[in-house]
Amino acid sequence: MKVVCDSHIPFLKGVLEPYAHVEYLPGNAITPDDVRDADALIVRTRTRCDATLLQGSKVRFIATATIGYDHIDTAWCESNGISWTNAPGCNSWSVQQYMGSLLVNMSRDFGFNFKDKTIGIVGVGNVGSKVARLAALLGFRVLLCDPPRAKREGAGAFVSLDEIINRSDIITLHVPLIHNGEDCTFHLFDSIRLESLSENQILINSSRGEVVDGNALKKVLKEQRIRAAALDVWENEPKIDIELLNLLYSGTPHIAGYSLDGKATGTMMCIQALGRFFDLRCQNWEVNDIPQPEQPTEFTIDVSEKKPQEALAEAILYTYNVLNDYTALKSDISSFEKQRSDYPVRREFPAFSIRVQNDDTGRSTVFLREAGFNITE
Repeated sequence: MKVVCDSHIPFLKGVLEPYAHVEYLPGNAITPDDVRDADALIVRTRTRCDATLLQGSKVRFIATATIGYDHIDTAWCESNGISWTNAPGCNSWSVQQYMGSLLVNMSRDFGFNFKDKTIGIVGVGNVGSKVARLAALLGFRVLLCDPPRAKREGAGAFVSLDEIINRSDIITLHVPLIHNGEDCTFHLFDSIRLESLSENQILINSSRGEVVDGNALKKVLKEQRIRAAALDVWENEPKIDIELLNLLYSGTPHIAGYSLDGKATGTMMCIQALGRFFDLRCQNWEVNDIPQPEQPTEFTIDVSEKKPQEALAEAILYTYNVLNDYTALKSDISSFEKQRSDYPVRREFPAFSIRVQNDDTGRSTVFLREAGFNITE
């Protein structure tokens, strides 16, 4: 049995060797010759799995260590007897952390209080749901838009995209990339929707680059038609628009979901799925001993004279400051892919333990615990 793996997927090396011959290659360099005699692939978004790569191969199973799977031609694979799986929700905590860091920084730099703002969340799956929960803890009014869920579950909890645009101060996108059909998200924010935004609104996209028309966004930013925008994903990655990058409040190299916890979960889900498919003894494999970040994972917050939301904001920025990643990308835009492959250790909220001091009411402790932090005595 042969498995071809993206060499940048962490925690993978050595796991499958007892069961298969394993080849590790850069994801964007995997060729038809590499997979011709392979039984399975474990990939990320940089490997386009379609007829061009797979025609005439022995591949029977593909696992992608990512939430998104638009890099897999699922219809072609299914019609040619190739099973596939993704890793739904694997990095949802990580994107929640990215969003928390972004919102806290924005509130400080733009001088607004969370309680005075409405955030519209477009796409309420694993990621959007966690973002909504954290935004509510911070004090935002939260609007949810998810047309597929609204059709399945009823419209009660959801509003339309037009209502999101009309009522939100901040709009954040967490949708899959869908090119056609009623729920198409390709250029969901095109020139018409972008030009309908106001000078007080902020747009955030950490879903897929093609969900936002980059040229149209650049135009409204140049004309100061909207207040700000933040992008973690781009059209034409890794060849991103430098002019657009420099117009943003924050621009990062597709790393919102790049916590080491999220990567570990994605790898684990792939290994277990492959084990089930081929009936191997790795069906319950888990990652152990995730490396620690540079900062201590135990820290203290004195909440005297702080509101619970302020304590939560302080904790979020302790774990991760997204603007550091923006600075790194602007300093060397040519290293987009290298910054992704060599991304420093980032751990999610549950990896951190907080000692809360002077919390007479206990409310800050509740907020921090609800966000996912551990609380120590």
